[in-house]
Amino acid sequence: MSKEGIRGVFWLVEDELVIVRYEEGVTEGLSKSGNNYNHERLWESVKPKGCNKKYDYYPRGRVEVSNKGKPVVYMSPYIGNEQVQTVLKTLGIDVEPIIHIDGSKHYHCHFDEEN
Repeated sequence: MSKEGIRGVFWLVEDELVIVRYEEGVTEGLSKSGNNYNHERLWESVKPKGCNKKYDYYPRGRVEVSNKGKPVVYMSPYIGNEQVQTVLKTLGIDVEPIIHIDGSKHYHCHFDEEN
């Protein structure tokens, strides 16, 4: 499991996951660091057909790698364990990650606006 192979971003769109694995050399949607994707920059190319919502409408998250090589999942509190397990499996992560439920403004979605 390479560090590059386990990075990526995801959204929970109407109970379906949209998961995008980071691929080295891809330039579309890159984050400032250049080693993962930025949700806002990537959304137009990955959003479901017919979707007219902005990137931050749906719950979302990202998978990074710690300095010690451990996967770290940062995500909205509206994403459940079952979805996290699907993200891990899709990204090929077979070790227990660090889970960081991020309720900050950065991961707010339409559910936060309803409360």
